[in-house]
Amino acid sequence: MRWVLRSKIQKATVTESRVDYVGSITLDEDLVEKSGLWPGEKVLVSSNTTGARLETYVMTGKKGSGVVCMNGGAAHLIRAGEEIIIMGFELTDKPIPPKNILVDKSNRFLKYL
Repeated sequence: MRWVLRSKIQKATVTESRVDYVGSITLDEDLVEKSGLWPGEKVLVSSNTTGARLETYVMTGKKGSGVVCMNGGAAHLIRAGEEIIIMGFELTDKPIPPKNILVDKSNRFLKYL
């Protein structure tokens, strides 16, 4: 069994950082659906801006809003305006094709990679 990349949102821009919230990353429902992520799924978030990396879980935000919000303690590490990559993994005994999406600066779907 191996951990392999299953879903990735490339070049997302953090729209908000809310320290006063109890954990997670809130993502536009469109991005969750297009990438194949699930609400509550553990994800690895990597900042292209600072190099910070952290694990958290997905919460679904308003469809079409473009929201990418770091919540709770994660908001201390990754802040509004940073460019990030959001990755979901799967434990499997065979290779799987990942569902990778590229978004624009407003977090709108551009294309599958």
